Amino acid sequence: MSAISAPIADLDGRLAAQRAAFLAEGAPDRAARRASLDRLRSAVLSRRGALERAVTADFGHRSSHETALMELASIVQTIDYLKRRLRFLMAPERRRVAASFRFGHAYVTYQPLGVVGIISPWNYPLSLALVPLATALAAGNRAMLKPSEHTPQSSALLRDLIGETFDPAEVAVITGDRNVGVAFAELPFDHLFFTGSTAVGREVMRAASNHLVPVTLELGGKSPVVVAPGAVDDRAMSRIVYGKLANAGQTCVAPDYAFVHEDDIQAFISAFDRAVRRQYPGGPTSTDYTSIIDDRQFGRLLHLVEDARLKGARIVPVGHQPEMAADRARTLAPSLLVDVREDMRVLNEEIFGPLLPVLPYRDPEEV
Repeated sequence: MSAISAPIADLDGRLAAQRAAFLAEGAPDRAARRASLDRLRSAVLSRRGALERAVTADFGHRSSHETALMELASIVQTIDYLKRRLRFLMAPERRRVAASFRFGHAYVTYQPLGVVGIISPWNYPLSLALVPLATALAAGNRAMLKPSEHTPQSSALLRDLIGETFDPAEVAVITGDRNVGVAFAELPFDHLFFTGSTAVGREVMRAASNHLVPVTLELGGKSPVVVAPGAVDDRAMSRIVYGKLANAGQTCVAPDYAFVHEDDIQAFISAFDRAVRRQYPGGPTSTDYTSIIDDRQFGRLLHLVEDARLKGARIVPVGHQPEMAADRARTLAPSLLVDVREDMRVLNEEIFGPLLPVLPYRDPEEV
């Protein structure tokens, strides 16, 4: 059944079983798709507390408010949106025809692909697994899901949740280490959806190419935030701090670095510090502030800071009692990095943590 971890040798059989069921039963109608979405929604809501606890256990500490807002709410809202739009999404779309074919009619009918593979990451282990799953189900597909091995508690709970909610011929969760993930990416799915780093995304696309599997890649990057001259105010800083420090910066669309006018640098530092104090009044060891996922990621962030420091950057911890971060495992205080240079690792690698380099500019054209 889908509620137990599958050996690599079983993956082909699981895919074959889902494909055979899809071919035998055909595309599900709107009522069947809606029922699948309803089952998924009910399963998530009925296990809300367990899901929040599992994520906290994986991170060492993670705010339950963040899990509820950024994971569970997004799953439920996505399902509700898909249910409202099902009729429209499934409806044929008319197309114009040439005058010479004026007695004919042309339209596009959207059909499910078959079996969709989903590889989800560790930073949002619930929403980045179940939102793609809900979308695949709404489109009439069957799905196999490989959650991250770096969040074992969340992955195990997803495996059990899905196993109790769906027949394995409809949805199956495959847990396991990196070797299982590699074998999963090599399966001849009808479509493969991957969320994660650019480096791993290249490996996934290379593996999928052996079977010419169409791939959707949702990858990380370095997202800048640009502060216009004179625009350093409490509202702007609150927005930047929220985007940067939610999930302790472990978000692919978090601000990765900030362009600030050279005349506003000190005002930016002060305003950023005030905004952090307002949003995290208990400091970096409070229940509202999230830890770094594991020792490898924590060590990587420390090396980014040390590399910048050795090359002349000024590290500015911000917020209430940033030194208290050392009292909790894998907790890194929010920090600004000033006087950074382009040869520093922090400007060349995706940060994925609560560090924000500040780059001065004189003219907007420089940005």
